[in-house]
Amino acid sequence: QVQLVESGGDLVQPGGSLRLSCAASGLTFSNAVMSWYRQAPGKERALVASITQTGISTFYADSVKGRFTISRDNAKSTVYLQMNSLKPEDTAKYYCKGRAALNMYWGQGTQVTVSS
Repeated sequence: QVQLVESGGDLVQPGGSLRLSCAASGLTFSNAVMSWYRQAPGKERALVASITQTGISTFYADSVKGRFTISRDNAKSTVYLQMNSLKPEDTAKYYCKGRAALNMYWGQGTQVTVSS
C-alpha cells in the first residue's frame, strides 16, 4: 500500500521560512514524479512545484518562483519543499503527490499558516 506522509507545516510569521517533507512508502520512489500542491479555504487545489524522477528538472508556479525550492532524496524516498520569504497568501494546506506510470497518490496534507 502506497503512503505519502507530509510533515513540517506550522504557524510562521511573514518573511519566515519552513521546510516541508513528504516521506513515501510502498512506492518505487525513484520512478515517480513528485509534486507539492496547496489548497486554501474556498479555493481549488493548485500545483506549487514539481520535480522529475532524478531531480534534474523542476517546475514552479509563478507565485512561488524565487522563494520556494523543491528537492528530493531518492535514497530516503523523501521530497522536500523549502519555503522562504513566506507571505500570508501562502497560507494553505500543502499536499504531496506522487505520479508513477498511470497511478497517482496523495498524502493527507500539512497545514501552513503565515500570520503575524
